[in-house]
Amino acid sequence: MQEKAKLKKHKMNLRNKKELTARTFGIGKKRIVFIESRKDEIKEAITKQDIRDLVANGAIIIKNIKGRKKIEKRGRKHLGNVRKKVNKRKKEYVIITRKLRGYAERTASQIGKENLKKIRKKIKNREFKNKMDIKKYVEDLS
Repeated sequence: MQEKAKLKKHKMNLRNKKELTARTFGIGKKRIVFIESRKDEIKEAITKQDIRDLVANGAIIIKNIKGRKKIEKRGRKHLGNVRKKVNKRKKEYVIITRKLRGYAERTASQIGKENLKKIRKKIKNREFKNKMDIKKYVEDLS
């Protein structure tokens, strides 16, 4: 039981050294190999400079990168899910409509329900260019 605990502790200590080495050289942990016979030296290493010295002495070996080189694909653009810009005219319509409907709702008590319906239809048909037009129309009604 104690032997397993020692082994675990031993591995964790070396794992920390492996992480330190990876950070020092900016490489992945899989590329780092510790030489079995020099593990005591590796355990004692604390600083990044100690790790650099061990790599220079050959106690720690850094493997070469495996894998194929990237092959650039032909210049095709796959746009994918690009959202199309909403029609500017529609945006303007929505802004003006909301503004005018809001004004119509606020003046509903003065106008009356039937006139409110008529005004909403006229707003929908874009008979009013701006808020001033609707104000003049409301004043003419009352």
